[in-house]
Amino acid sequence: MVLQILFFMIIAIVAIPVAVLVAQVFAALIYVKKPLNTQTNKIQNLAILMPAHNEALVIAKTINTLVPTVNSAQQILVVADNCNDETADIARSLGATVIERQHSTLRGKGYALDCGLQHLKANPPEVVIIIDADCMADAEAIATLAHACVVHQRPIQALYLMQMQTNPSLKQRIAAFAWVVKNHVRPLGFKVLGLPCQLMGTGMAFLWKDIAAVNLASGHIAEDMKLGVDLARLNKAPIFVPEALVTSVFPLDKNATKTQRARWEHGHLSIIVNDAPSLFYEAIKTKNLQMLGLAFDLIVPPLAVLALMSCLIFLIGLVLHQFLYSPLLLSYTSAVLTVLIVTVLIAWAFFGRHIVSFKQLCYAPIYALVKIPLYIKFFVNRQVEWVRSKRD
Repeated sequence: MVLQILFFMIIAIVAIPVAVLVAQVFAALIYVKKPLNTQTNKIQNLAILMPAHNEALVIAKTINTLVPTVNSAQQILVVADNCNDETADIARSLGATVIERQHSTLRGKGYALDCGLQHLKANPPEVVIIIDADCMADAEAIATLAHACVVHQRPIQALYLMQMQTNPSLKQRIAAFAWVVKNHVRPLGFKVLGLPCQLMGTGMAFLWKDIAAVNLASGHIAEDMKLGVDLARLNKAPIFVPEALVTSVFPLDKNATKTQRARWEHGHLSIIVNDAPSLFYEAIKTKNLQMLGLAFDLIVPPLAVLALMSCLIFLIGLVLHQFLYSPLLLSYTSAVLTVLIVTVLIAWAFFGRHIVSFKQLCYAPIYALVKIPLYIKFFVNRQVEWVRSKRD
């Protein structure tokens, strides 16, 4: 009996994030895309903050895309962080404001962002928009983000998608679909429900008074998610604006992909472990619905982790049924796994058919199994330092 109660508790740990995912996917299906606001003219007092570490290969294209969206290229502030290439020189030649930062131990995107904010303090802008040096923003994205930030008086997150390389591999197609679920479907669903989203690291807009109130000087490998949590604690949970699109490209180099994935997923899991419990407590104590929504979104792990967890409790339920004859346990575990599979298929049918075919999607369980060593490393050799992915 004690064993069964304990297992029901374990089922709940998996069932709750599955239920959150179900709510997000089904809510996303009824979202009606809104036309871009025609009044999103260029905001005069605006700064685009761009952290950059050895981005000489891509930064010119990014800056040239952004220049037409601002009144002056000098509104683009590039923080060349620990660079040993021509990143700073290229950015200066294109008219951007450039500051260079060198530090042997305090390394990472968070420190670069803090350096940029310290520079802006002398003459702070009304709105700060963070764009990574390897990202492309759509023509109206900057104006849309700035306008939404001023109107809602809250941090704003654009739709941030990763594009596949030419002739993508099966693994990259599955990864791209998982990315769409995480960065498009889930925040879209919560937007329909009137709830906030996680920050995604790029395509983010902040009022100066909000971004200046939090500490960015950290080497946390998931500085974007951590920032979203910190802002939620200030009653400034981010709002998702899918009409603003920012894109990047998956790295082609296998080692770069491995490094990037470890940083993203270990960072997410560490935030779940370290911040989710206290965020739930604070949200319930203060009756803050926005913070509670962010906490629920936070506990939904990467799709591969959720699938592995659901499969594991199903197998355990199957074994316990054989020895204890517990049809109720088996029914619950079967239901959790079935609901997850159906939800993923619905998300694929509406948002992922152009990315991966159904036949290719059927290989997703193998993709999840291959990632088991990555998740084991989280417990035995967790990545805790920010490491930049190698550019192709």
